Amino acid sequence: MKRFPSFSEIVKLARPRTLPASISPVIIGSALAFKDGGFLLVPALLCFGVAVFAQIASNMANDYFDFRNGVDTDERKGPERMIATGKVEPKPVLYCALISLCLSCLCGLGLLFFAPWWLIFVGIAMALCVFAYSAGPYPLSQHALGDVAVLLFYGLIPVCFTYFVQTGTFTWESLIYAVSVGLLSVNILIVNNYRDYEEDRAAGKITTIVLFGKNFGGVAYLMNLTVAVLLPFFFIRYDHSSERVALMTVILITGFSIWRELYTKQGKALNVTLGRTSILVFAYVLVASMLMLFGS
Repeated sequence: MKRFPSFSEIVKLARPRTLPASISPVIIGSALAFKDGGFLLVPALLCFGVAVFAQIASNMANDYFDFRNGVDTDERKGPERMIATGKVEPKPVLYCALISLCLSCLCGLGLLFFAPWWLIFVGIAMALCVFAYSAGPYPLSQHALGDVAVLLFYGLIPVCFTYFVQTGTFTWESLIYAVSVGLLSVNILIVNNYRDYEEDRAAGKITTIVLFGKNFGGVAYLMNLTVAVLLPFFFIRYDHSSERVALMTVILITGFSIWRELYTKQGKALNVTLGRTSILVFAYVLVASMLMLFGS
């Protein structure tokens, strides 16, 4: 019988450093709901559960299917993969992914007490994407569709529906911030694929970086950053306060400094850039949320 991973191994498989990217949309969606007088604690917590457990399931499934498909090896430049290095056996990791996905679905079912029945189709789409990203007959991550999946499932869907289950409506403001958070999250994937360009091309994994080249990655990162920070200023009237301008300028300048690392670092050194890009998403969400609640 194959050994089930230990608790410490499960924590590593969950990749806790990636979790800020999954909870960021829920934070900003809940902040918007609070600003508009519709915040509900229980649905907000359930949305956190959906996001965190789905992220963990996706991480574990990614480990399993990338190893099985020959995309990951023990020579990868990114953070250590537990299966590829032989520290855990593949099948138990898949079982852990399924358990985490079930927990995410249970949290999603809880949301049906606060939202229309058709929300279940959104949950089904999210559950399918957890595995469709790395598995199935047409893995999204291997056919240059990972960026679209991230924009949808780390931006548009979680922000808009976190807001919806608490307020019962959608707004242009929630859509604008959903796009901004999604674009910043896409930059995490861009750094990951930029770092792994040679390995992905050799393994036949088609990412947007493999498809269009590393120069495209640098340009896309900068465009996503700029649009994400400036978009609210063009479409949301109250976004012109001096405090907001000052703090978002800091976010933009910090993002520029991180973007430059794509041209000065390579290989494993880009893991630091990856971490900073993830932190930048979380920082943007915290700043934007606090300004919504307490800014002028």
